[in-house]
Amino acid sequence: MSKNNDELFKNVIGHAKEYGFVFPSSEIYDGLSAVYDYGQLGAELKNNLKTYWWKSMVQMNENIVGLDSAIFMHPKIWKASGHVDGFADPMIDNKDSKKRYRADNLIEDKIAKYESEGKKEKAEILQQAMDAALTADDLSALKNLIEEHQIVCPVSGTRNWTDVRQFNLMFSTQMGAMAEGSDEVYLRPETAQGIFVNFLNVQKSGRMKIPFGIAQIGKAFRNEVIARQFIMRMREFEQMEMQFFVRPGTEMEWYKHWKETRLKWHLAIGTPENKYRFHDHVKLAHYANAAVDIEFEFPFGFKEVEGIHSRTDFDLSQHQKFSGKKMQYFDNDLNQEGKPYGNYIPYVIETSIGLDRLFLLTLCNAYEEEDLSSDERQDSRTVLHLHPALAPVKATVLPLTKKDGLPEKARQIMDKLKYDFNMQYDEKDSIGKRYRRQDAIGTPFCITVDHQSLEDDTVTIRHRDSMKQERVLTKDLKNIIGELVSWKNLLS
Repeated sequence: MSKNNDELFKNVIGHAKEYGFVFPSSEIYDGLSAVYDYGQLGAELKNNLKTYWWKSMVQMNENIVGLDSAIFMHPKIWKASGHVDGFADPMIDNKDSKKRYRADNLIEDKIAKYESEGKKEKAEILQQAMDAALTADDLSALKNLIEEHQIVCPVSGTRNWTDVRQFNLMFSTQMGAMAEGSDEVYLRPETAQGIFVNFLNVQKSGRMKIPFGIAQIGKAFRNEVIARQFIMRMREFEQMEMQFFVRPGTEMEWYKHWKETRLKWHLAIGTPENKYRFHDHVKLAHYANAAVDIEFEFPFGFKEVEGIHSRTDFDLSQHQKFSGKKMQYFDNDLNQEGKPYGNYIPYVIETSIGLDRLFLLTLCNAYEEEDLSSDERQDSRTVLHLHPALAPVKATVLPLTKKDGLPEKARQIMDKLKYDFNMQYDEKDSIGKRYRRQDAIGTPFCITVDHQSLEDDTVTIRHRDSMKQERVLTKDLKNIIGELVSWKNLLS
């Protein structure tokens, strides 16, 4: 990460705390590593991102429905899914600093450094070697790459490394009245299994026909040893996943469809297309026959924000095997295509996006330190160019002064609009400072009430990005703002 990008990322993190988007969890007790709380504006932005995803997945698709499964599930589910035996990361310790790192993350940082230094060929060779080592689960090869490329500990600056070992990421706890004899259960490390074990419940109760999808938003938990890059990697995080059940043999068509559809969804929020790239997996998970990541260029480099995976019939087959319950689908439509009726276990295309990573992506993309200086004066502002539909506050009502009946008029307008939009009211400081505060939190529109408002019932709307102002009737505010912040601007 270059010095400029490093400084930019630090500014984004500082801005997030200063304006109530993200706080370190348990901060008055010196915090808890890799855990964060979302503040008053962060909660609003996060909810808006969830709403955008949910509407695009469930509301706009007749063959996709929603689910909210429990965090605690039967322990055998995680045995069937392979998490108990194989859900681990390759970790390495530095003997001098006593710090533990993911071996692949250390190598990825080295690759990024090579790229920043213009050593593209060297970066590609190291990337290929790491992919090969991960594919073969060759821990000694990872250690050799760390030593060969003289990768040092970020804390101690030394290369005094242990061997690479696997570290299981699941949190476990006990369920029962007493510790003795209680059952061990896990905090779910992903939300997908809650969808798979409810496949038949949803299919039968909703009379769903293949192809169809089940979408879910929910918390997941992983015992991440390494806290990296703010909310990029956390122990408690939120996922937005959709599992799309298809007829075997059609999975590659649907894989391509969802790969293209999901990238368009990202671009709709106003992110530059050159900030995204696809990264095809060389090492496939045990359940997949194809996998790709949608990566975004953060200040610290390209990182995954969403995965699209063709999971075959692995999950439903495993749950059929471990539960003893048939997970098959009877396909009436096969006979209409000249094929005999048949039972089969559907294949699955998964789209899985980390909500916290999407939140960070949105902040990084929206954040700008804008120079407004002219020949006459020096001026600047920090602004969040959030899409109006996603902005935590849609509009703020500002009386020009705190006298002459302007606050009362402003309050009347505020009271009419707050039923339809998340609003703020602000009368402290000069109007210029108040505009700057709203720019900093991404409010797309400021409504200024002045003395003319008392005469002809008009107000000024200031647009955040252009800073242009227009005079409108107060009775038109609801329609004007409603049109500008409408979800259809993102979904159509």
